[in-house]
Amino acid sequence: MSEVQQPPANAATAFDPERVRADFPILLEALPSGRRLVYLDNAATTQKPLTVIQASDDYYRHANANVHRAIHTLSQRATQQYEACRDKLAAFLGAPSREEIVYTRGTTDGINLVAQCYARPRLKAGDEILLTELEHHSNIVPWQIVAEATGAKVVVVPIGDDGSVSIEDFKAKLSARTTIAAFAHISNSLGTVLPVAEMIAAAHEAGAVTLIDGAQAVAHLPVDVAALDVDFYTMSAHKLFGPTGFGALYAKRELLEAMPPYQGGGDMIETVSFAGTTYNDVPYKFEAGTPNIAGAAALGAAIDYVDNLDLAAVFDHEHELLARATRAMQAIDGLRIIGNAPGKAGIISFVMDGVHAHDIGTLLDESGVAIRTGHHCAMPVMERFGVPATARVSFALYNTQADIDALIDGLGSIQRIFG
Repeated sequence: MSEVQQPPANAATAFDPERVRADFPILLEALPSGRRLVYLDNAATTQKPLTVIQASDDYYRHANANVHRAIHTLSQRATQQYEACRDKLAAFLGAPSREEIVYTRGTTDGINLVAQCYARPRLKAGDEILLTELEHHSNIVPWQIVAEATGAKVVVVPIGDDGSVSIEDFKAKLSARTTIAAFAHISNSLGTVLPVAEMIAAAHEAGAVTLIDGAQAVAHLPVDVAALDVDFYTMSAHKLFGPTGFGALYAKRELLEAMPPYQGGGDMIETVSFAGTTYNDVPYKFEAGTPNIAGAAALGAAIDYVDNLDLAAVFDHEHELLARATRAMQAIDGLRIIGNAPGKAGIISFVMDGVHAHDIGTLLDESGVAIRTGHHCAMPVMERFGVPATARVSFALYNTQADIDALIDGLGSIQRIFG
């Protein structure tokens, strides 16, 4: 089996975003215009370092077989790579045991699993599911589906004018009827970092279990599910420099063991007969069918890559980029930033007078600057602020001051065209 290239030693010393940028092949390509790619759409998906690309390639070249089902060499290799990722995820998220890590297709799949396997069998008419107004659609629609099926009610905590979620407002919405409270760690549309530790504690005091949508958090701040005492935590690999279509759900073991399986077939069984079926132990009870083995291998490589960085320096770097970009954007006439919650993460949503968000995105793309435009799968947030859409800039560890300069130059040109 070939040797997968190890992450370069660009971490233990001072953080250098240009050196990090060199680890990502797509960022080294020139655009058709000849311009340098300025990728500022990281809240949608992050780019992949060479080691992650190699890990996927290495699986298909040297370990392409199914897991847990054979004793031959390729299956053993595949199983080792597949299960090694579970160990890495448990350590990365601070899970007490590897059995509390369930592989999923991503954050959305994890939330749906909890909604269908934990909430739906337990909810009854009059029970309440507590959400916040800034949630991604993936943390709204699954709860609406189970509420409709069970007679439960979705209750919403409002957000403030700065995009923040007040712990006092959250506590005010809790009641003896609250069965589950589900909320984002970081808002994908505004960058708000929620007071999740306080929210979890308050929900538990009210007798509710908690779920955190961690899609935006895992690449931008340390996560320790045990310290948080959260019941469920979901994440996606592609937000963490890993592959699309893969992710994980952390859940307390006693909850997983009490939940019925999500789907049937494959690895989730212990015995099968027409008289009845017994299920596998957790987490395998929730992992039906042939899994995304290459995805596990690639996510394992992504975690290795991140672990080899000085994460404190990375987070400082991203906050400095956010501060610089915010100051420069606030100086542009007619530009308004939506959401300025204290301590927010590296996401800036904004509108410009007289310019539709899609036009902003199109004109910036012509300058080589990639951003996101639209409602960001958070339509209630757009309604709350009275806008049909925003343009969104989001940072990652490979972004640089030169990226900000290109963004500001592009926005200045747009302002002059439409101003």
